[in-house]
Formats: sequence, C-alpha cells, structure tokens
Amino acid sequence: MEPVSNGPLPKVTTTTFSSITLLSKHLHSTLMELARVSALLLLISIQVLSLLRKWNPIIHLLPLSCFFLFFLLKPLLIKPHIYIVDFSCFKPPNFCRIPISCFLENASMIKPFDKQGIDFMAKLIKSSGLGETTHLSPSFSYIPPISNLQEHIKEFHMVIFPVMQDLLSKTNLCPRKIDILIVNCSSLCSSPSLSSIIINKYKIRDDIKSFNVSGMGCSAGILSIHLAINLLKVHKNSNAVVLSTEITSAGWYAGNDKSKLLVNSIFRMGGAAILLTNKEGSRNISKYRLLHAVRINRAFDDRAYNSTVREEDENGALGVSVTHDLVKVVGETVRTNIAILGSFILPLSEKFKVRVSMFRKRFIRKSAEVYVPDFKRVIQHFVMPASGRTMVWSWIREIGKGLKLGNIDTEASLMTLRRFGNQSSSSSWYVLAYLEAKERMKKGDKVWQLGIGSGPKCISFVWECNRPIVGESSKGPWADCIDEYPVHSLY
Repeated sequence: MEPVSNGPLPKVTTTTFSSITLLSKHLHSTLMELARVSALLLLISIQVLSLLRKWNPIIHLLPLSCFFLFFLLKPLLIKPHIYIVDFSCFKPPNFCRIPISCFLENASMIKPFDKQGIDFMAKLIKSSGLGETTHLSPSFSYIPPISNLQEHIKEFHMVIFPVMQDLLSKTNLCPRKIDILIVNCSSLCSSPSLSSIIINKYKIRDDIKSFNVSGMGCSAGILSIHLAINLLKVHKNSNAVVLSTEITSAGWYAGNDKSKLLVNSIFRMGGAAILLTNKEGSRNISKYRLLHAVRINRAFDDRAYNSTVREEDENGALGVSVTHDLVKVVGETVRTNIAILGSFILPLSEKFKVRVSMFRKRFIRKSAEVYVPDFKRVIQHFVMPASGRTMVWSWIREIGKGLKLGNIDTEASLMTLRRFGNQSSSSSWYVLAYLEAKERMKKGDKVWQLGIGSGPKCISFVWECNRPIVGESSKGPWADCIDEYPVHSLY
C-alpha cells in the first residue's frame, strides 16, 4: 500500500462515543446479572415447592445441578475463539528504495566506516540473498544519515499512519471500537509513548487498554500478538489492534565492529497492522482462527542471553552485537518450542514413532537417531523468519536436521527477504502476505507462524484459515511484483 496523507481525521466526540460504549457494556452486564438472579429465584421457588409437596429428593438436586452447570461452570468451560480479522503491510514509497550499490557507495562516504567494514557489509548482503528493491528511511539520503529523535518520530509516522489507515479501511473498523492497542518497536522508546501517538492521532476513546512493547527484538511482533491473545481471553467481546515496526534510522550503527554490522546490512524499512478479535459475530469475515500458541524464553542461559546484545563499542557508538553462538542458541530454543508444539498438534502415529525411537536410542542402540516427526502431515504452510538465506538454512539444519521442509516451505521467507529485506518484527506478516498473494491459502489449511528474537525467545502460533482468501495478488505489498517470484537462483 502507498502512504496516505497524515491530515486530520473527521471529528467525532470522543467523550460521547466512550459514554455510549461504556453504557452498552454496563447494560449487557446488568442484564446478565438479572438473568442469574431470576434463575436463582426460580431455583429457590422450586426447592420450596418440592419441600411443601414432599417430592422425591432427586427433585431437589436436579434444578440445583442445572443452575450450577449453566451459570457457574459455563463461563469457565467455554474459551473464546481468537481470530485474525485481517492485516495490512506497509509498502515503502519508491523514493525510499536503496539498491545495494547505492547503499555501499553511501556507506563508503560516511566517515566512521573503513574499507574492511564496507567489504564486510558487502559480504553479508551478498550471502543473505537481499535484492535491489529494499527500502530505508529518507534520512539515509543524507551523508552522514540524519539520526535524531525528530527524524525517528517522523519515520514512525511515515510507516504506521498509512498502514493503520489501510487496516481500518479494509475492516471497516471505527478507531473508537478498538478496545486493546499494542505497539511494538525495539529501537525507539519515545515520550509520549508510540501507543499514545496513535491514540492522539485517531482520537481513540479514553478507556483503551494500550501497551508499548520495546526492546524485544525480531520476535516483538509475534510476542505482541501473544499479548493481545492473552488479553482477549480475559476481556470478552473486544477488538485488539497490534502495530509492529522497526525504526531503521534509530537502529543504524556508525562504527567498524563487525559483530554490529549485521543490522546495517540486512535490516530494512517495514511495518504491519493486525486486527484480532474474540467476537463470534466476526467469525465469518475473519481470515484466521487461533488453534495453538507456544512461547519459550531462554534468557536464564548466559550463553543464550549474551548472543545478541545492544551495546556501545569502544568508541561509544551504539549497535547490536551478534555472536557466533546465535545460530546454535536459536536452534536449541526453537527445538524446545517445537517439542512442545508437536505434543499438541502431531497425530498419534507420529508421536508413537518419536517415543519408540527415543526408547531405542536410550536402551537398545545408543547410536540410533531419534525420529524427526513429519509436521507437514498437519501443517500446510510455514511462516518462518525472514532472517537471511544463510541464517534460515542454518536454523533449519539445527532444529531437527531439516524438519523435512523443502524449497516450497521456505520460499515465502526467502522471497520476502529478497524483496523487502529483514523488517524485524513485521517481516512475518510480509511472509504471510506472500502466501496469500500466491493464492495458496485454502479454507481449513493450517499455518505455522514462527517468531524468533533476542533474549532469546521463540513463539509459535498455529492458525487455521477460516475462509477462502482470494484477490490478494492485486493488493497489499506484493501487488506489483508477485509474478516475479520466486527467484530460483536463491536456492
């Protein structure tokens, strides 16, 4: 989608709308309480009548049991379904495009970088699979790049306002019907907060439950979805909007420490807006329904904790250090996550094969390999992190010697990296948008969405496609280029 004007929105009386919403919720709550009280009075009447008429004792228990089951246990037993109604991805304007040669030429003219640093970034870009159509903030058009709070906020406005507006248009959602708002950005933490910027821009009502997530790395987008899911389990009949982005002008590293140059090399501009709901009335229009969620954190392990750290170099330049342990740490973290997820979703036959192979390895033949279950028996689509060609394949090898995934299963992630670069927390939604644009998503298909970030953290979602998804090839971030992919030379 193209950026839209940041002009003022139509004025609506926030106080009046908020009062109506609160009154509606209060009325609904009052009616439910009235129903419970009426049922209790009916129960007491039946009990008194049964005592006066000297009915069978079982008559005493029957109404009491019905009351207990329908009015006490029902709220505990019935869990609300969580749906993704729709999502939008920011499509950067053409004037933000930065070809690889232009990026390296500009970097060579920036004083802190030496030849070794430029050559190292060129090597990282080449091995990652990055293409010529990625984008950076307009601040990188200047030499040296402009990096101040005002520029960071300007980039946030440039990315988030258009993508938020597009989501509201696609879902016909009034901003004042948003009950929960979560904004995530690791590199920028402003005051007022980023979530407050959104509330002010769209004049969202005063009882909004807003959250600002910072410092959570590439998994922040998926982690924010997990936060929204947990909130929707508590707050019934609610809408939640999650906004994910990373401010490239705030994450730029101006130095020659090779461990910190990865962010400069492959991280690019992007953003996404996602609408989730627990309203059953939105079931038929929603794209996906949540089936499973698994979250793992290995920050207790010092080696894992120190594998990705934001710190200053010896000259005081701030950057994100990535150690050689990262691939192994990620593999261990994802493997644990997969083991838990597999216990939920794999068929009994696959679980049995795993148990038998583990028993054989432990008690019969130590050299025997543990059976790697076939997740493709229950999962049709894989939304993996767009973290670079070398990194993706390293992770796959590490998390189960291949996981039996082929080129078609990793295509969406690699093509997203090729077209847009690594967009950190929002990249997962560009990957999902690729699958939709290729019209591979069918009703009933299962999608495994995997998020990995510093900490390290790993989050897995399994979504079920809730309705046929067609026509996405003519809109969204892939609208003008989907027919150019996949690029087979990447494999």
